[in-house]
Amino acid sequence: KDRLAGKNVKPAALLHGPPGVGKTLSVEIAAQQFNLELVELNASDVRTKEAIERVAGGAALQASLFGYSGKLIFLDEIDGITSEDRGGIPAVVELVKYSRFPVVMTANDPWDPSFKELRNLCEMFKYDRIRSTSIVAYLRQICRMEGIIPDDEALKVIAEHAEGDVRAALNDLQMVAQGAKKLTKEMVMGLYYRTQQQNAFEVLRRLFSAKTAVTAKMALEGSLVDFDTLIKWINENIPYQYEDVEELAAAYDALSKADVYYARVKRSQNWDLFKYVIDFATAGVALAKKRPFKFVKYQFPKDILMLSATKEERGVKNEILSKIKEKCHISKRRAIIEYLPYLQIIFSENPEMGHKVAKELKLSKEAIEYLSGRAA
Repeated sequence: KDRLAGKNVKPAALLHGPPGVGKTLSVEIAAQQFNLELVELNASDVRTKEAIERVAGGAALQASLFGYSGKLIFLDEIDGITSEDRGGIPAVVELVKYSRFPVVMTANDPWDPSFKELRNLCEMFKYDRIRSTSIVAYLRQICRMEGIIPDDEALKVIAEHAEGDVRAALNDLQMVAQGAKKLTKEMVMGLYYRTQQQNAFEVLRRLFSAKTAVTAKMALEGSLVDFDTLIKWINENIPYQYEDVEELAAAYDALSKADVYYARVKRSQNWDLFKYVIDFATAGVALAKKRPFKFVKYQFPKDILMLSATKEERGVKNEILSKIKEKCHISKRRAIIEYLPYLQIIFSENPEMGHKVAKELKLSKEAIEYLSGRAA
């Protein structure tokens, strides 16, 4: 606005912050508000001096047509300019210096030393991650517009998973709720579970098929699975991938060494040792093979499945104790000692009486199955 008014301000603006916080949207709104033709060079363009001069250079000097009041030159994700053509950054500097029109740029991280001269020409505007509560409110509004009835917990899970990225949250909402009239927490968790599982399968495939230490370590790039869980995946699937006794011994020996170093890291907090954990868990395991890689069906870690099952059981048990506490006005401790054992006897030995108790306590189907001893 100040630039359009002819005030003595820096010739460009640089909006910086993490993805999905509204940087690009702000530029689009500004162009619309001031009736400016938006001339955009984004991350999908070739980030070279020639491309910048061809697309943005001419636009910066030529008057706008089509009834616009002027132009807004927009360079999206300038930190994506690579070293393939180092002329790219000086070309942006020249563009900013000589453009007749306002120039706005965005970046996730603008603090690379090569951008120093460019930063000096820009007004800097920092965009912070969006709070989860704000993302939840936005998602709720979208659901209302689309005729979807959302559970609050479902929206909270999406917002927390997005880590301040509104665009990521919106994409997840669209993926899980498309064609649905109701959005539940179970639907959202199912999406993330499938995504993580598919990612784990891909990481394992890249790891076990690696022929060099470098490619084995690269298998972890882009992993959505935390390292502790990934170790469980590797441990579970070594015997499916390797059939030869010597291969199995070498792979498990490498994984045990990774475990030893990981314990030292946790105990001493000396994270310089973590590189050895990575080396043994990836290169050590991958290079244990003597035979060509073959595709196998990978298995979900058994201990994680058991933890998941016990977690569900604890949730059902907690539901029963909460209902007893509310109905009988006693503590959960007293409920688990004095009431729960007798309820289990009633439900297993006298189903008719159990049915009456379940109705009185308003127990779920899962709770009834737990008390009857029929839970899976």
